[in-house]
Amino acid sequence: MTTPVYALLAFAVWTYLLLFSTVGWYRWSRILTGRAPISSFKAINPKGADWYLRAMRAHANCVENLPVFAAVVFAIYVAGINTPAINTLAVTVPVTRVGQTLVHVALPESNVSVSLRFAFFFTQVICVLAMAVLLLMELR
Repeated sequence: MTTPVYALLAFAVWTYLLLFSTVGWYRWSRILTGRAPISSFKAINPKGADWYLRAMRAHANCVENLPVFAAVVFAIYVAGINTPAINTLAVTVPVTRVGQTLVHVALPESNVSVSLRFAFFFTQVICVLAMAVLLLMELR
């Protein structure tokens, strides 16, 4: 496997780890202890602790961004491109995704935490776009 494929795998695994360790844990701990019925977790107007609501959004954000990263990694893999620059950018994506997620879940919303989250997200966007540009330059 190539470095970008490993990075994609890390992103996917992180998405599930986040789901199980936050949203899943919150819901099942309430269901299994009788504090909430299984049908009480609504998709519209969710209720719960602030960190839980942020964890739900962080997980949704992972799910929203994973396909974009996967498409770029797939194109790089199919093209057979393997450069140190692409490898570095690919590794940076899941690392900054983990940082963004941890800030999202662990810190209450403030100007500082939202700015930090955005910085992590923007870094991911720049990395994925740079990977796409490098791919296109290699194919010329």
